[in-house]
Amino acid sequence: MAGEGGTEGIWHGGDLARARTLFPDAPQPWIDLSTGINPIPYPLPSLPLSLWQRLPGADDEAALLEAARNAYRVPPEAGIVAAPGTQILIDLLPRFFPAAVAAGPVAVLGPTYAEHAQAWRKAGGDVVEAATPAEAAKAATVVVVNPNNPDGRSLPAADLVALARHCAARGGMLILDEAFADFTPEASLLPALPPATIVLRSFGKTYGLAGVRLGFAIGEAAPMAALRAAMGPWAVAGPALRIGALALGDGQWLAQAGGARAADAARLDALLAPLGRIVGGTTLFRLLATPDAQALFAHLGRHGIYVRRFQNEARWLRFGLPGDAAGWERLEAALSSAALHPRCA
Repeated sequence: MAGEGGTEGIWHGGDLARARTLFPDAPQPWIDLSTGINPIPYPLPSLPLSLWQRLPGADDEAALLEAARNAYRVPPEAGIVAAPGTQILIDLLPRFFPAAVAAGPVAVLGPTYAEHAQAWRKAGGDVVEAATPAEAAKAATVVVVNPNNPDGRSLPAADLVALARHCAARGGMLILDEAFADFTPEASLLPALPPATIVLRSFGKTYGLAGVRLGFAIGEAAPMAALRAAMGPWAVAGPALRIGALALGDGQWLAQAGGARAADAARLDALLAPLGRIVGGTTLFRLLATPDAQALFAHLGRHGIYVRRFQNEARWLRFGLPGDAAGWERLEAALSSAALHPRCA
């Protein structure tokens, strides 16, 4: 599975330059619903100029990691590493753990975020894109996005623990990408952390600050310490350390934002229901299946609304959440007109 835009054959969301090329006459401003990023971001604090003038200090990183440990319920014996975005960790893990590549097949439970499979293939892994957990369990190393992008599938903790034990017995590991778990903490494998398991957490999606570029890897202490050392000093910028520490420590904001976005997701479901079948999603996005997906994509594009389509699933469209009343009004009007003309001609 892959999304709109991007390089090396993988489409990603958020590529408004592509949207403008496809629909040059669309009204402005564009409403970008092609990403799973919270449209109402955490309020940026006032940052002292010194954060931009000096290299990050050890105390800056320590404050962030303490906040992340508390927010993600990281076991005290586990290690945690901060990185300039989860994408870097996805690329780095296969190269940093060659034994997992050598142990045998790498299964990516899909359809899901395409960068995982690509990263393991680039490192020489024999990658299988598994359709079911049982099929994935035939591999030595397994990658699971939980909750999944784009359909919101979530595996029970007991199944994940069993999968981790299976991977450990075969000399591999379980990579668990929990980028969308913040608003549904019950979906997270933390605070439990089985052996041979690495959990990835993303900051920018939930907090609406993807440009901060901040992500985390959580695993057994020794490999996490080695991973941190491999990244070198000052891996995360000082302003990102400060913003991340403040936001992750603000549990009240997280609870309020989660409730508000859940209400938004229900509102979006009601708008999409007349146009097809809602396959699933998370608090931050919904996935619609319809035989008219390509026509609906074009109809919305002509109205200046960009949603996420998929290379390998032509019947799917993924919708993020509008961030203001004007965005909701434009989306509702465009979807209403589409419902009146099923082929969106």
